[in-house]
Amino acid sequence: MKTIEIFLRSTVFNIFFFGVTAVMALSLLPTALLPRRVFMGVVWTWVRVVHVLERFILNLDYEVRGLENLPRDRTVIIAAKHQSAYETFKLHILFNDPAIVLKRELLRIPVWGLYLSKIDPIAINRADRGDALRSLITALDHVKDQHRPIIIFPQGTRVKYNATPADKPYKAGVARMALQGNIPIVPLAMNTGLFWPKLSWIKRPGRVIFEFLPPIAPEGTPADIMHKLQSDIEGRSNALMDEAREKSPWLPQ
Repeated sequence: MKTIEIFLRSTVFNIFFFGVTAVMALSLLPTALLPRRVFMGVVWTWVRVVHVLERFILNLDYEVRGLENLPRDRTVIIAAKHQSAYETFKLHILFNDPAIVLKRELLRIPVWGLYLSKIDPIAINRADRGDALRSLITALDHVKDQHRPIIIFPQGTRVKYNATPADKPYKAGVARMALQGNIPIVPLAMNTGLFWPKLSWIKRPGRVIFEFLPPIAPEGTPADIMHKLQSDIEGRSNALMDEAREKSPWLPQ
């Protein structure tokens, strides 16, 4: 019975989610001509609407831990595990106007790409590592002047909840960016993939955990930083998934 309920709730949610997103994206398109500060209110409204749909249709909510690990007096790099679309909808709730590192191809999507461009992300050419690193370094001064946190997914793409770094290695660009800009890295662990799996119709009820871990100082070699970053994110994300499974027997093992 639980499986049928989850399927039905997922179906209703997906219909509302795609419908609401399409209607808002098209009807609010003229807002892209407004000043960016005003436009960001549209983004905030959309992510809040999605959150309400998740809570009331899926019975899916989230909890944030480790806020004491976020420096408040300087720009930081948030290096996050990327298991799901779910966390991308929460970035503008968790952070105040983040600068999100994303692949440049997303800006070419009709309508949606225009919205992405307006939020002023750090767009990189993922196919060319050298060009991608130059784009990251070039963006540093601009973002630091704006006092915006930088969000980067160091594996470069979404990964399945059970994927290992051997399947999707961590990329050293985040460490080089931290060293170049003298910016600390705050690892962000999560268990989103259990509830909203990659490329899945099914979304499961429960409580997603986002946990900020102690900052990693921008010192040493890129290899040293990456070893620490990978160990912290993977270890804590796996622990959060185990914790969720203990509370919710219907989650995938």
